[in-house]
Amino acid sequence: MKSTVVSVVVAFALIGGAFMLTRSSGEEVGNANNVTIVDDKQIIEIKAKGGYQPRKSVAKAGIPTILRFDTNGTFDCSSSVRIPRMNISRILPQIGTTDIDIGTFKAEVLQGACSMGMYPFEVEFQN
Repeated sequence: MKSTVVSVVVAFALIGGAFMLTRSSGEEVGNANNVTIVDDKQIIEIKAKGGYQPRKSVAKAGIPTILRFDTNGTFDCSSSVRIPRMNISRILPQIGTTDIDIGTFKAEVLQGACSMGMYPFEVEFQN
């Protein structure tokens, strides 16, 4: 009886730990390291493989913006990017870089995802 209780407690601890690790990894937030300004345009670099990293990027409002998707052996659905609000759908190469010019935004949030909607990403434009 005692070993059964211990086994159940250990199982719950492992499952809970796995859930916490999975949940926290999906909440990754971008920082200034993935946003650069070159020739009066801001470039937001996003890695596409098994989802999008970072999942959330923070950029400046009022500056022409390019989303740059980097792929390296990407065979999953994150190789197909959709930004429904802008009517943008792109198939990314398995290896390479794809730039998508999205123009200038005011302070707002732009959302996108893979073709299946499993892997979301967003860009928060701030003043």
